[in-house]
Amino acid sequence: MRILFVCLGNICRSPTAEVVFRAVAARESPDMALEIDSAGTAGYHEGEAPDRRTRQAASRRGYDLSALRARVVEARDFEYFDLILAMDRENLRTLERRAPQGTRERLRLFLEFAPEAGVSEVPDPYYGGPNGFEDVLDLIEAASRGLIEHLRRRSQAT
Repeated sequence: MRILFVCLGNICRSPTAEVVFRAVAARESPDMALEIDSAGTAGYHEGEAPDRRTRQAASRRGYDLSALRARVVEARDFEYFDLILAMDRENLRTLERRAPQGTRERLRLFLEFAPEAGVSEVPDPYYGGPNGFEDVLDLIEAASRGLIEHLRRRSQAT
């Protein structure tokens, strides 16, 4: 299973989701074969490390984002990844416009896997206060656990 997490610039939410989901999967389902990546719908920060505040918030919870660099969603991603998870509706709409025929069923909102969160979008913490990065981590951790459970159920059904 190949999963791509997507936000706007690939420096806050989607790299956080990539690292958190990788850690949750390794801890809760180490036997599951997964390939995980992240990208942005815009190239504002291409090649840059995740935002400093994102790295600091993640580090406080034991996640290391230092090796990641921002990249833009490419046309081949739509064919390559089995599941492309947008952080918000605006990025989902952008992905839907770019998706080649026959690949739109791979696109979903990440927080569909955390219905208990009470929200459907991971808010962009870039222009918010410091608590925004902590809130994003809370949502991403919850959705990561929900996604692992979804993938487990799906693999048992096949």
